[in-house]
Amino acid sequence: MKILFICSQNKWRSLTAERLFDEHPHYEARSAGTEPGARVRVSAGHLGWAETIFVMERRHADRLREKFEEELHGKTLVVLRIPDKYPFGDERLIALLRQKLATHLPLF
Repeated sequence: MKILFICSQNKWRSLTAERLFDEHPHYEARSAGTEPGARVRVSAGHLGWAETIFVMERRHADRLREKFEEELHGKTLVVLRIPDKYPFGDERLIALLRQKLATHLPLF
């Protein structure tokens, strides 16, 4: 299953989430950001590739819907509600991601 993680800058939250799936046998993960200065900025190609899209905040979902309405058609979009207060790889962020993703990804 191909999963995409989205946050604002693609430096802390979404990148941490992507790294949780390195070498996972059932999920292939990528990440991107919604803002112009993002490490990797989300594109139509990212959304076309992904089967399920996880965003960290509702505003990320809103931005995707505004800019990529057609590309989101038929895609699962999940708002995780994880605030931008954790640095990359933070143990609290990893625990929160594991807790919230377990509901949506049965093989995680």
